Amino acid sequence: MVDLTTTYLGLPLKNPLIASASPLSQKVDTVRQLEDAGIAAVVMYSLFEEQIIQDSLRLHRDLTQGTDSYAEALTYLPDLTAYNNLRQYSIGPEVYVENVHQLKRSVDIPVIGSLNGVTNGGWIDYARKIEQAGADALELNIYNLPTDPEVTSTQQEENYLALVRAIRASIKIPIAVKLSPFFTALPNFARRLVEAGANGLVLFNRFYQPDFDLEELEVVPRLVLSSSHELRLPLRWIAILYGRIPADLALTSGIHTAEDVLKATMAGASACMVASTLLKYGIGHTTEILEGVQSWMEEKEYISITQMKGSMSQHAVAEPAAFERANYIKVLSSFEYRFAP
Repeated sequence: MVDLTTTYLGLPLKNPLIASASPLSQKVDTVRQLEDAGIAAVVMYSLFEEQIIQDSLRLHRDLTQGTDSYAEALTYLPDLTAYNNLRQYSIGPEVYVENVHQLKRSVDIPVIGSLNGVTNGGWIDYARKIEQAGADALELNIYNLPTDPEVTSTQQEENYLALVRAIRASIKIPIAVKLSPFFTALPNFARRLVEAGANGLVLFNRFYQPDFDLEELEVVPRLVLSSSHELRLPLRWIAILYGRIPADLALTSGIHTAEDVLKATMAGASACMVASTLLKYGIGHTTEILEGVQSWMEEKEYISITQMKGSMSQHAVAEPAAFERANYIKVLSSFEYRFAP
């Protein structure tokens, strides 16, 4: 029997498949279904920095509303019962923390919280609350689009590093940082993130790009689910980073089939994160993927995920240059264009 167990962020997993942040983690019943289908851990849907700020501003507004209306009202404080009752129907910060607590009471698989933002702000406070709610780990989704020409790449990186240091100093549970591929020297930045306190790196964040509506002349969001073709970018970088960065690596974007999981593991991924394929084909597709992984490993006489992990990383293959510029030249020179008759 093939052993599919692995570890990620120090957490023992029954297999490498983790449900990444998506609407599927908003309800306890859905997460139970994910667990029953074979998912080994779940990353909560993200709590955004903007939600934390909005929540704080709303509370400040409610606490100060009317305080200057009359002299005798300077110490007026509103009854917060209605305020708190309203918040339970939102997905604001406090509700998010409660959802983490409910999930931990309802499932046996690890539950990983997710914070999305770029500044310290309320992150430290809510990182602590997520830890106190029982989360097994925390994923930091650091996403900031630098549009100011005066902001340098060094400033961007230092902001991210400061955030990781601040969170690391505030909580004890493992931290994973979800990265974009758009860093000038990714291996160096990855190393510094680990030095700042990250226990794992998730490659890569998949940004949703805006589109134009030519009829309404508006900029509109377009949600497009990933495909297996998007696997190659994170696959390459995990293969390069494996064995060089003292942290667990998780591959996200492009995991749709058993073959994708096998490739990610061979590159050096400790975990394979899925969302688009579950949204597209249903939660039951998890079982199909895992059966395919087990069948292939049995056929090729692999005994465990641990044995296979990193076997196709850059330092393990016969031609390490295949991951670098030399392969770019080789691919272009080998392409043949055939005209249609």
